Amino acid sequence: MIPVFLGTTTLIFFMVRVLPGDPVAAMWGDKAPDPAQVAAFKHRMGLDKSMIQQYVDYMANLFTGNFGQTMAGRKVIDVIGEALPVTVRLALLAFAIELVLGVAIGLIAGLKRGKSVDKGTLLFTLLLISIPVPVLGFIFQNIFATNLGWVTPTVQDSMNLGQLLLPAVVLGSLSLAYVARLTRTSIVENVKSDYMRTAVAKGLPKRKVIGTHLLRNSMIPVITFLGTDLGALMGGAIVTEGIFNVKGVGNALYHAINLKEGATVSGFVVVLVLVFLAASLIVDLLYAVLDPRIRYA
Repeated sequence: MIPVFLGTTTLIFFMVRVLPGDPVAAMWGDKAPDPAQVAAFKHRMGLDKSMIQQYVDYMANLFTGNFGQTMAGRKVIDVIGEALPVTVRLALLAFAIELVLGVAIGLIAGLKRGKSVDKGTLLFTLLLISIPVPVLGFIFQNIFATNLGWVTPTVQDSMNLGQLLLPAVVLGSLSLAYVARLTRTSIVENVKSDYMRTAVAKGLPKRKVIGTHLLRNSMIPVITFLGTDLGALMGGAIVTEGIFNVKGVGNALYHAINLKEGATVSGFVVVLVLVFLAASLIVDLLYAVLDPRIRYA
């Protein structure tokens, strides 16, 4: 985790400071700035130092929780503190939807392999995978908000779970399809395995055979996908938050990129990297829980 974190933060640092161009010049736009003002601003932001010195200062501050300042002089950690809880709430809601519905649909399809339920599941999930998220968001917005009036077209209160439900469904729809297909494939592979025949031969109840033996062993590839997907949901929320006007990480990151706020972009990316690393660690630990044959020394 340590080399991945250091490598990712280093790469992002140099990308957001070298590729976008001069952020100071972008602040004044077409106006000719006063050289003295530019020099004072660069000194305040630490942009008058060499790139290597800026990197050393950035990494030193990073380990103390100091993500720097925005061009307006606001602490980046405060910007993250406002936007992150909203996106975490949206991502966790989408994660819960894809986990519960995806596993349930995949389990039923796997147990009913070759039947109409299985074929319908494959068709439904393929349809979800084929539709881009912006298009799906637009369709859901028109059906459930404009036509049926069940929800508001855009989110008025980003802290309201009820208003975040529709964006969460849109955000988690693609992952739900993958989870359902992964679960279905894994169930089909394991349902005819030796340990399943042994469990049935012992006369164990069907519920225990499916829940304890079949589902538990079939969840390993699904857990692997879910672990990486949690971070992807937070990063992919940019499009969904834009469609439904959710004031989260995606919204803040979009404005930071437009304004060439390198410190803000770096801060958000660091948080997303930490989410990915934590999720990967949890997945590795869950392997031993799901499969008794796996043990870590």
